[in-house]
Amino acid sequence: MESLIETFHVDWRLFIAQVVNFAIVFSVLYWFAFKPLAKVMADRSDKIAKGLDDAKRVEEKLSETQAEFNKAMAEAKKQANAILEKAAADADARKQEMIKSAKEEIGQIINQEKQKMQTEKAATLKEIKKEVADLVILAVEKVLGEEMDEKKDREIIRRVTKG
Repeated sequence: MESLIETFHVDWRLFIAQVVNFAIVFSVLYWFAFKPLAKVMADRSDKIAKGLDDAKRVEEKLSETQAEFNKAMAEAKKQANAILEKAAADADARKQEMIKSAKEEIGQIINQEKQKMQTEKAATLKEIKKEVADLVILAVEKVLGEEMDEKKDREIIRRVTKG
């Protein structure tokens, strides 16, 4: 072993001094660099883990919110369809009511026109009767050769009614 020490020129005192220096530097680095660095890394690992947990919770909350949104949209569509069906039914009922009202109005107009026609017919018949009476009077005057007055008219009516 001594030959090995002489070959590599190792001095025990120098070796022990270097080991002591190494121990001192290692202790200083351990306490002032490695330990705070390990603490910072542990804190950072905790923050990352917490961030991942928060992200999972947010993702779960998002999926819950999405499910609630889909449920609300389905309900809104259902309500919209119900409203549309009700509006269609109301429109159909209004249409039927308007048709009924129009038929009633048409019936009233027809009745008014019938009454108007009957009134016109009665007036026309009255006018025709008057003209016929005038023609009859003219014809009687021509046949009898004399003019008819009210006295002679009554006499003829009395004879015709007795007769």
